[in-house]
Amino acid sequence: MGGVLSAVLGGDAAAATTEGGSAEDSHVKSFHSSPRFQLHFNELKDSSKLVVIDFSASWCGPCKFIEPHIHAMAENFSDVEFIKLDVDQLPDVAKDFKVQAMPTFVLVKQGKEIDRIVGAKKDELEKKVKQYRA
Repeated sequence: MGGVLSAVLGGDAAAATTEGGSAEDSHVKSFHSSPRFQLHFNELKDSSKLVVIDFSASWCGPCKFIEPHIHAMAENFSDVEFIKLDVDQLPDVAKDFKVQAMPTFVLVKQGKEIDRIVGAKKDELEKKVKQYRA
């Protein structure tokens, strides 16, 4: 049924854009619609894959600072899914995850939050990704 819903709602290819244009440019998925994010998130619940959700905002200086590091991590850790969400575009998702500051990185496995990092703490984020990816 997920495939049917994906097709109706535009699927992963239409729902998730990548920063900088095409999928070849980046390994970070970006969602601009709550239903499409929720559909993708629900599909990940059966997976043991680590998912890092980056809650950011276009006006956030620390978010812009850490963005290149997120893209580098996404390239280095191909077994981890990186998702970027703009809190101004998806305020309901940010509220569901109780995001109160940007950037906030929520680490999720099988649909459940296992950790979070608040702030542009690239070394701490990389350490947590290495810890939880296995």
